[in-house]
Amino acid sequence: MAEAIGIQNVTKRFGEHVAVNDVSLEIAEGEFFSLLGPSGCGKTTTLRMLAGFEVPTEGHILLEGQPVENVPPYKRDVNMVFQSYALFDHLDVSENVAFGLKRRKVDKAEVGRRVAEALELVNLSERAGARTNELSGGQRQRVALARALVNRPKVLLLDEPLGALDLKLRRQMQVELKQIQREVGITFVYVTHDQEEALSMSDRIAVMHEGRVMQCGAPEDVYERPSEEFVAGFIGISNLITGTVEDGGKVRIANGLRIDAPLPDGVTRGDTVNLSVRPEKIAVDDDVEAGMVSLDGTVEARVYLGVSTQITVSLGNGDRVVALEQATYRSSADDRWEPGSSVKLGWHPEHCLVLR
Repeated sequence: MAEAIGIQNVTKRFGEHVAVNDVSLEIAEGEFFSLLGPSGCGKTTTLRMLAGFEVPTEGHILLEGQPVENVPPYKRDVNMVFQSYALFDHLDVSENVAFGLKRRKVDKAEVGRRVAEALELVNLSERAGARTNELSGGQRQRVALARALVNRPKVLLLDEPLGALDLKLRRQMQVELKQIQREVGITFVYVTHDQEEALSMSDRIAVMHEGRVMQCGAPEDVYERPSEEFVAGFIGISNLITGTVEDGGKVRIANGLRIDAPLPDGVTRGDTVNLSVRPEKIAVDDDVEAGMVSLDGTVEARVYLGVSTQITVSLGNGDRVVALEQATYRSSADDRWEPGSSVKLGWHPEHCLVLR
């Protein structure tokens, strides 16, 4: 696919503070691409440089192959959707959506047709005459989205647009936003700190930390095969079990257990590493099968979550492991795994990674 956005060795400094540090990314046309990371990691600054609101200190930004780091925002074929919506409450819904087109002096008939198409796309045709302060949070976000899409930009930039919504509405809007993106075929660059949001919506995710891209890949790759400890810990829950590399590429962990696992480059005998295992990959007691890595521990805490039970287990060497036991035919009143009880854990060797 053709490249919609190229970010080449971009660094952004504010005084002595480095907000974005030598970031390089390629984003394809029609891709739903997410920048994911904690507050202060540089994701919004990166988005603002794409929009033209900030200028890189170093490096280049390309839109459709053309450098634009010195091109003002109004001359870039991009639009931005903010978390705050930035709507005009003195205008009705259709007037808000039409605002940009009228500023560009688009023909009146064309404005009406495109506004109607945009409102239909976001399921707001029936509220075209309503004031925006009469709308719910989800409806206001749809207006902001329609206002951006009506201009038919090559790239749509979204800065945590669902952050102000409650959990149920946010999940509903995630599905709708992805459907809209597929329908219009526009490149979306989406900023979020919500791991579940990024995993559920994105074609690819760039995980950022302290101004750098730590890993970039498909959601499945980033979740199942994190490249380093930060990514493993930030996306979902990942157990990190301390181990020591021994001869033959084995890693010794709690209770003297020795595990065969692929080692990262540069790791040698005597190095301390972490084994990363996702909670849902861990079997408990009767579910531990032959061929699994297995070890014993003591339950520290048990939390009922409805669809699953979360168990925190101490291995006796200072490490703690979290396991998720999915709800089955067993009664929710099952009193197994009370704190202080002994428990056996197990996982298939291919479900753990060695991280430096």
